[in-house]
Amino acid sequence: MLRAVGYFLECVVSRRLPLVVLFFVLALWLAVSYGLRYGLMEDVQWVGICADEASKWQCQLRSNLGLWIHFGVFGWGALITSLIAFFIPRQVGRALAVLGLLLGILALVLYTASLAVFAVVIAGLRLVRAQQA
Repeated sequence: MLRAVGYFLECVVSRRLPLVVLFFVLALWLAVSYGLRYGLMEDVQWVGICADEASKWQCQLRSNLGLWIHFGVFGWGALITSLIAFFIPRQVGRALAVLGLLLGILALVLYTASLAVFAVVIAGLRLVRAQQA
């Protein structure tokens, strides 16, 4: 009896562990994305610092992120990755869907919501799709 319960718990944990890890990674990525937005992009102290010393790596990162946001790199990257993941089977498709979801969350937080919304939905649909036998 005890052996059967142990086997059952092992099966449940092993099946749900990737889902728990994915939710943890998504929550951590969301926190990092908001930290990047409010700590680097919208913080007024960086305007003064970057006006005086534009060669600092933080100012270069802020400048390049501004360009990437302007051209929608994160949104388009998330949408293209999610669309490709939707049609690729098995683990490669799932990995691309996770990548599309991560890029989509970053794009949602960093002002590219119009493209990222579709990318997140498509990646989410790919992740919950049943595996083909």
